[in-house]
Amino acid sequence: MAAPLIGLTTYREQAAWGVWQQRADVLPSQYAAAVESTGGVPVLLPPVAQPGSADVLVARLDGLVISGGADVDPGRYGEPVHPRTAEWRADRDAWELALLDAAEVVGLPVLGVCRGMQVMAVHAGGTLDQHTPDLVGHDGHSPGGDVYGPVEVRTVPGTRVASLLGDRLTVSCHHHQSVRTHPGLVPAATADDGTLEAFELDGDRFRVGVQWHPETVDDVGLLAGLVRAAAAYAADRPATITP
Repeated sequence: MAAPLIGLTTYREQAAWGVWQQRADVLPSQYAAAVESTGGVPVLLPPVAQPGSADVLVARLDGLVISGGADVDPGRYGEPVHPRTAEWRADRDAWELALLDAAEVVGLPVLGVCRGMQVMAVHAGGTLDQHTPDLVGHDGHSPGGDVYGPVEVRTVPGTRVASLLGDRLTVSCHHHQSVRTHPGLVPAATADDGTLEAFELDGDRFRVGVQWHPETVDDVGLLAGLVRAAAAYAADRPATITP
């Protein structure tokens, strides 16, 4: 059986490498390495504006990761802009929401990472708290710069996240926003300060969002769970008939 194909959404940013400084589609290599180490084949998915592209692409994937990144446009969930909300990417918002539309139609396994969890919440009709320190009184979830904050989380018994990661663990966070409401998705893990750190779709389908970065640590249980679900999805999908 071929290894499952896992799509990873990317940033589109000004970047520098070698003698070049220009716009580029980029993603930290830890994402692809984590997918590969757990038996999947990573494919990078830059933002695409062409109508119908998400449907065509999702038909060729076995799993999808909505990666971390900049804030989501508050207009997407009907809120005014908080002073600390900035630098959202309209092209990426539109692309990832279209991918989630297409994934929902076919039941594609999905994992949302950090911003990815927030995009999943907005896609479901939910809302975000635009600056988590306003609620919890500290910056532990996003210490600033390129540093991840170690956050203790407790998983919800009986959830998929708990089955993959156990009752309690320390995760690597870099999020100043968090999910306020998430219609149709059930809580799967919380931080000790009450911040929702994971949710999932109830039932057999793998549709999980986490606020932390599972790709940055040796324990890649969530990525392994996604790859297993993607392999099962690929095995159950009818073979494509070519003329």
